[in-house]
Amino acid sequence: MSRSSNTARAGAGVDAAITAFAGGGPVLIHDATDREGEVDLVYPAAAVEPDDVARMRNDAGGLVCVALSDTVCRAWELPFTQEIVDHPAGTAHDLGYDERSSFSLTVNHRETFTGITDEDRALTISALGAAAGDIARETQVAGDGAAGAIATDADSFAAQFRAPGHVHLLRGAPNLLEDRKGHTELGLALAAAAGTAPAVVVCEMLDDETGGALSPAAARAYAERNGFPYVEGSDLLAQLG
Repeated sequence: MSRSSNTARAGAGVDAAITAFAGGGPVLIHDATDREGEVDLVYPAAAVEPDDVARMRNDAGGLVCVALSDTVCRAWELPFTQEIVDHPAGTAHDLGYDERSSFSLTVNHRETFTGITDEDRALTISALGAAAGDIARETQVAGDGAAGAIATDADSFAAQFRAPGHVHLLRGAPNLLEDRKGHTELGLALAAAAGTAPAVVVCEMLDDETGGALSPAAARAYAERNGFPYVEGSDLLAQLG
């Protein structure tokens, strides 16, 4: 296949991912073979329902996390976990695939019970997405010279969510793909291109037979069976970075 054909196919894949995300649907994203080498099932957080949590739990099998933009995290005063862990285990972060971890707090919505059921996690996730969207819109309005109307601080976050909980939060890098090229930033860059809230759910696809990461070929086959877009991180970087 010619280079122009490969470029056209990559562009079509990114366009399909943007369209699906704008409609609230999931996308499979492979970061890179020389990074984590994993494929994540990624959703716009605000659109997540209990059936979506069940799919992540049954079909993906990894950790269900919500990635939030740096702007949203600063508004809510959300820390990086490694900055607040007062234990020797949190002082050294030797990662083989990146310079730092994106993990922040774990939370439940205050209207959940245990927080772990599909219904509870869907409520927490969708509420995070909706609130992040409010902050994004308010930030845009304030940037245009209007006074802010939405309370955005640690107390306003705590009024809706409690920690610890069952949904892991991830902090996106300030400049997204310019700073870091993980699933956190790839998902948030896709959300920005799709015009959705700066909050995305990421869940690693695991292989039931090997227990390791699902291969890109197997993930692509899964995407085709279910009618979901599959996109390479390199293609997202080329078009959105």
